[in-house]
Parts: sequence; structure tokens; C-alpha cells
Amino acid sequence: MQLKDTRGKIVSGVFWNVLQLVVNKTFSFVIKLVLAKLLFPEQFGLVGMATVFTSFVQVFNELGIGAALVQRKDEELRDAHFHTAFWTGVVWSVGIFLIIAFVVAPLAAQFYNEPLLSSLIPVLSIGVLSSPVNLVHRAQLTKQMDFKKLAFIGNASTIFAGAVALMLAFLGAGVWSLVFNSVATFVIAMPLYFRATKWVPKLVWEKQAFNDVFGFGIYTTGTSVLNNLLTNLDYLLIGKLLSASALGVYTFAFVLTDTFRNQFTVMMNKVMYPVYGQHQDDPALLKKYYLKVVTYNSLVIYPAMVLLIVLGEPLILNLFGSKWQESILPMKILALSVMIHMLVSGHSSLLRGQGRPRLELKLQFFKAAFLYAPLIVIGIYKYGIVGASWACVIYKVLEVILIQYYLKKVVDISFGDLLAHMKVPFIASTVSFVLTYALFVAGAHYILCVMALSLAYGGIVFLLMRKELSGQLREWRSARVKQVA
Repeated sequence: MQLKDTRGKIVSGVFWNVLQLVVNKTFSFVIKLVLAKLLFPEQFGLVGMATVFTSFVQVFNELGIGAALVQRKDEELRDAHFHTAFWTGVVWSVGIFLIIAFVVAPLAAQFYNEPLLSSLIPVLSIGVLSSPVNLVHRAQLTKQMDFKKLAFIGNASTIFAGAVALMLAFLGAGVWSLVFNSVATFVIAMPLYFRATKWVPKLVWEKQAFNDVFGFGIYTTGTSVLNNLLTNLDYLLIGKLLSASALGVYTFAFVLTDTFRNQFTVMMNKVMYPVYGQHQDDPALLKKYYLKVVTYNSLVIYPAMVLLIVLGEPLILNLFGSKWQESILPMKILALSVMIHMLVSGHSSLLRGQGRPRLELKLQFFKAAFLYAPLIVIGIYKYGIVGASWACVIYKVLEVILIQYYLKKVVDISFGDLLAHMKVPFIASTVSFVLTYALFVAGAHYILCVMALSLAYGGIVFLLMRKELSGQLREWRSARVKQVA
């Protein structure tokens, strides 16, 4: 693939993924916020408890097969790889679902002493059965960088599932409305994927094809297991040591901060992963692309986090009520941790795209065992959900140091390179923070402060990056013209 064509596909991919983020992720995000208005912290906490157990088992579901199909070059793939991946995923998912329904659900109910979990967890895990069915279609579209179709499927399934979940909440379904919202998107997407790719599985299973994709996938699965541990260890301990209500408050703080960050960076990684794979033999180009990803991820995420740090209290109290007041301080601390994390956002996608899943796994193991686990245990045990939030901040600082060391070795990205590409987000965030905080302390209405922050941040970014942003717009228009032609 020519470099110019690659840039066009990246810009086009970013456009469609941003559209998906705006329509899909934002809609899903808003649905959760509306449900937070209708429901109570303990109901959010119950779903959080269920998710801890189900997600840990679900992480084994795809065996990293989808990532392997995307990473491999076109000339290395045969039809047998796709058919073998499909049937392996289907058979495996049935076994995973049975384990969740008959082993994990009773265990979780006993662990938390919450009998309702034995019913919630099997229903929440229905997506386990549909996700492997979709994985080959999703991998094919990602490999082709056909993010337009992926955006349509994601948007359609999320909107339908969210609308029904809201209706259930208004009708008094309570916690089941949250469960439906989590499950329905996978099931609804299934026929849309088949329609988008026109790919139909055949009764083909080949041992060599399995070994080809599983050899790569075993490392990505191991990484996913450790990622899941990093994501859910705090939920597990808070639910066990504190209460469902405390977990609900902490979950809500995460929805407003780290979940938002994750949704956006996942979108960018989905665009860049096949690009990294296609140019895995060109370290200089990988370095250039990676630094751009860090810059643009930060440009989008930083203003939202500054907003939550300065205006989190009036936003929470006015939009969601005093029942969520305890989430304000953890939310502000977690927002700071998100800003620190952006310094190394997307590094996993880069390592995996380079064909280094083993290094990625080693890094995740070290971070989970020697950094995150001890910090989060001490934080929760000593200071509850506030301690957990500060543990996240300390962990993110240590993670940046560790990852930066390996980025220097792998693609020659120095800390100076990183700071140079973070200059605009840093300057815009600092100025908008000072201005907004001064207005708020002076007694300005919080809505006026939100407007001031948005204008200040956007204005500074435009002034400092006008030429670059204009160039990106031209490339997007060029890519759109080629697509139409």
C-alpha cells in the first residue's frame, strides 16, 4: 500500500470512527447517564459486580483470533483461516457460556452474598455466544479498513439497544434495563455483519490454519486477561470490602472519566492497528504515526477531563442529583489519571501491529503483578474509593515511565519526542483550566464556565495547529472524493 493511500485511509478511517464515536459511543454514554438519573447507585453496583466475573471469563472468548487475522498480511491468509477461526470461536463460546451460567454465576452470588447475581450473570453473558460469530466479519472489515460499514453496524445496534433499555427503565425494569443495554448490541449486530461482508462460513476446519492464528492469538489473549485484571481488580475489591452502593458510585465516576477515554482511544486504535501491521517493517513511519495518535487522542480527551476537574461538582449535582455526590472527588482524581495515561495511549496497538504480542504480554504482566495490584489493594483497604482513585494516578505515572523506556527501544521514541508532540494539548489545557477556574471562583454560572472552557481550548488549538488541521481536512476531502469515485 502506497504511503499516500495509507494516509487517505487513515483520515477516512478516523472520520468514520469519529462519526461512530459521536453517534454510537456518545449515545451509549448518554444512555448510561440517563439510566443513572433513573436508577440508584446500588443497582449500578450490582451490574458492576456481575461484570467483574463475566468479563474475566469472556476475555478468553475470542482467543485473540480476530487480532491475528487483522495483523497477518494478505498474502499469508487463505479462506481456511477464516472458516477455521469462525468454527473455533463458535464452539469455544458455547463452552465459555456454560461455564459462566453454571459455575461463575453461583460463585459470584456467593462471593458477594447477592442472590440476584445468579440470574443477572447468565443473561448478561448472552453476548458471549454472539461475539465469536461476529469476529471474522469484524476482522475482515477492519483489515479492509472499511470503517464506514463498521460505523453503521455499531451505530444501528447501539441506538436500538439503548432506546429499548430506556423504555424498560421507564417501565420500572430497574437493573434489568442496564443488563439489556449491555447485551443487545452484540445480538443485533450479528445479521448486520453478515449482510455487510457477504461472507458465509463453510464446514472447513484446518489444523495448520488454527495453529497459524492461535500462535499469535495466545499472546493477545494473555494480554487481554491481564488487561481485564487491571480493569476489574478495583471493582472486585470495592464490591467485596465495601458495598454495592460504593461500587455503584465508583463505577459512575469511571463512566464519566476512564470509560470515555477508553471509548475514544479504542476507536483510534481500531484505525491504526491494521496500519501498524501493514508498515511493521518501517520503524520511522511507525514512530511518526504513533506520535500523531498520542497528540490527537490528547487533544480530544484533555478538555473533557479539565471540565470534570474544575466543574465536576456542579455538573454532577445539577444533572444527576445529590445521590451521586460521593462520586465527585473520585471522578476528579480519575480524570487526572486519564490525562497522565494519554502520554502512552495506543502503545499496545503499536506493539501488536509490529508483531510483538509477547512483549506486550510481558509488559502487562509486570504492570498487573508489580504495580497495579499492590497499589489498588493498599488504596482501597486504607482509604476506600478515594484511595482506589489515587492508586490509579500513581499507577499511571509508573506506567508512563515503563512504557516510555520500551518505546525508545522499539521505535526510538524519546521522552523529548513525546513532550514535543504534547505541547499543544498541554498549553491549551493549562490556559483553559486557569481561565475556567478563575471564572468559577468569581461566581460565574457553571454553564458559562463550560462555554468559556470550550472557546478557550478550541481557540488555542486552532491558533497553534491551524496549518496542520487544514492539511488533515484536505486529506479527508481527497479520501472522500476517491471513495465516491
